[in-house]
Amino acid sequence: MFKESPLFSIIIICESWNNFLEESLKYYDKLNYLNYEIFVFSTEKINKTYKNITFIDNPLLKNNPAERRDLAIKYARGEIYAFIDDDAFPHSDWLKNAALNFQDKTVVAVGGPGITPESADIMEKASGWVSASLLGGFGTTFRFIPQHKRQVDDFPSMNLLVLASDFKKIGGFDSAYYPGEDTKLCLDLTKKTNKKIIYDPSTVVYHHKRSLFKKHLIQNGRYGLHRGHFARNLPGNSRKLFYFIPSLFTIGIIIGVLLIMLSKVFPIYLFQILTRYFLSILSIYIFLLIFNALWVFVKSKSYIIAFLTIPGVFLTHFFYGLRFIQGFFSKRMHDTYGRSE
Repeated sequence: MFKESPLFSIIIICESWNNFLEESLKYYDKLNYLNYEIFVFSTEKINKTYKNITFIDNPLLKNNPAERRDLAIKYARGEIYAFIDDDAFPHSDWLKNAALNFQDKTVVAVGGPGITPESADIMEKASGWVSASLLGGFGTTFRFIPQHKRQVDDFPSMNLLVLASDFKKIGGFDSAYYPGEDTKLCLDLTKKTNKKIIYDPSTVVYHHKRSLFKKHLIQNGRYGLHRGHFARNLPGNSRKLFYFIPSLFTIGIIIGVLLIMLSKVFPIYLFQILTRYFLSILSIYIFLLIFNALWVFVKSKSYIIAFLTIPGVFLTHFFYGLRFIQGFFSKRMHDTYGRSE
């Protein structure tokens, strides 16, 4: 069992100094916790000086977030590694609340929600609500808004705290995977240590989102790519029905559009019947999109954000499903790291 105030090593990775990082660093001084250190691992040299923050650059690790996070093994002294993105900043009770979970010796890691900051613009907030909404986020909404405490088998590294001893034991992140290195880490943590990962809604960070529509779709397409690849090759925490549903949706949309075209060119009774079935199912989906938008309006108090989630959720489902199929049938997954795309 841990002492009440274990040393946390906060691990932040970035390519270079950026506005998000500049915004986030001031919040670490407001932590309601005293025993911590901070490392920023970048690919370009950062000539800045901050209290309790160590900047370490390594240009050889460009496009490899996993290996940059693994530098914690070499430099960090903490009993717990607290992984957080450079475009996220912590709630003041982040470490204090997380530490309580590690009093249970069967816990290897703790994750918490990444809430969209109030300072975000409307397109970023709309992106956040697409992911946090009932229809858009599907089974992962707890990652974006606080929900009940639970055990999970997968959690993103934008807000993931891991026992240093077990992190070292499994060899850290698997650098062969991006995106999805955090999914592989969670799989290794649970299978190789026989311990559990806890989702704690009080372990909060505020995480910027990629704006609708282009950046949001690129990012979610990457998630689909890695999930599809893992569903085939590393099924331990990825071969779940709800991960496959967007792909079934995408295939259904493509087939349905083809049926509509064929029924106009070839007025065959079978094509017409199948087209009616497709349009009936599509009508139900549109109703769900509208209901989902009403839910977002109640939560966000913004009719613009609510309206944007209608095409946002549809396109997210479609592109995630398309990339999932690509990842599922790819022998080797390859992607690049970067925020600018």
